[in-house]
Amino acid sequence: MRIMASRWVRLQAVAVSGSSAEGLVLAAIPLLAVSVTTDPREVSLINVVGEAPWLLLSLFAGVLIDRVRRTTVLAWSYAVLAAAAVVLAAVASAGLLSLPVLLVVAFVTTSARVLGDGASGALVPEVVGPGRLAHANARLTVIDQGVVRFVVPPLTGFLIAVSGGAPAWLAVACALGALALAHRIPSQSVVAASTHPLRDLSGGLRHLVRTPLLRSITLNVALGSFAASAGNSMFVLYATQVLHVGPVGYGLLLACLAVGWVASSFVVQQVVDRLGYSWSMRFSQGFGAVVTLLIAVVPPWPPLVGLVLVSLTATVLIWNVCSQSSRQRFTPAPLLGRVLTSHRALAWGLTPLGALTGGLVAAHWSIRAVWVVAAGIQAVSAVLVWFQLSPAAFRQAEAVAAARA
Repeated sequence: MRIMASRWVRLQAVAVSGSSAEGLVLAAIPLLAVSVTTDPREVSLINVVGEAPWLLLSLFAGVLIDRVRRTTVLAWSYAVLAAAAVVLAAVASAGLLSLPVLLVVAFVTTSARVLGDGASGALVPEVVGPGRLAHANARLTVIDQGVVRFVVPPLTGFLIAVSGGAPAWLAVACALGALALAHRIPSQSVVAASTHPLRDLSGGLRHLVRTPLLRSITLNVALGSFAASAGNSMFVLYATQVLHVGPVGYGLLLACLAVGWVASSFVVQQVVDRLGYSWSMRFSQGFGAVVTLLIAVVPPWPPLVGLVLVSLTATVLIWNVCSQSSRQRFTPAPLLGRVLTSHRALAWGLTPLGALTGGLVAAHWSIRAVWVVAAGIQAVSAVLVWFQLSPAAFRQAEAVAAARA
């Protein structure tokens, strides 16, 4: 028990340092992009390219995670992230920023996340018991999307005001710290695979697609990711052109997203225990559609928009915890890395198209119209969730998992 607790503490330390590095780079790129161009289509291209690795690399990353010791893969991901941050820091400090450079850095940064998120998710069942999965996933999500991002976005705004390369230099230090910490986490050894990598790749996909509950979750995450990506790609323009805030104000709005993560993290385990996975996910998806529409229709008053963002991410955390925990609960350990990354490839593979759609909608109609479209997609998903993720569907999945064990 003490060994598991020690591993869990170390994994959280890695998450804090690594998420700080990712947050600094990801918060800096949009702000640096609008210093190069304000064309919505070109700004959205940053998100299109930046989200592409989820589609292009996730399946292959899953094979690697199930074939190599998972802490080793985690360390590799932070080495790649450090390299991307060095390039961004050097170019921004020298005043040589350009759209192609930002596109490359965005692609490489997300490629590192593909490896790191998959390896970290596969490690969670090794370091906590089955009854603590929801709590552990909530804690890691809060670290990644909440506590760290609560500090990082405003900090990024202040640092860019001093020097364009300052956030990236700090990201280099954080990524190297995460790399060093990752090497200190013991992990189960991996049995050498005798099968062809492509056959291993298909094994994770087959389990995901043939398990009705996991397939339904992936479908609805795909719809939600498409909608969210459309909004995310235009959020920097929404903040600067609709709300008329500068880099610091933009960072504070992103911090409001973090407040929602943190606030709901204190109750997510209780919500899931009381309502169950099915009703928790139904509530989250339905309320999320309503809140997304509010972004489009509320008056352009930053404090009010900030409150809407808090509400949005509070419900998203509940969904994410149930979604991730379901894959961990209903997937055999040898397949877990491939199933987690197969889910991301299928569910997040639409995010580049979502980002492109956001740019086109903003260019041809208005920036606010992006969130109207996103809310419509979320509403469709809410209806699907109601019918597909019923309590009976979860009971059936639990029965199949118990029979397999």
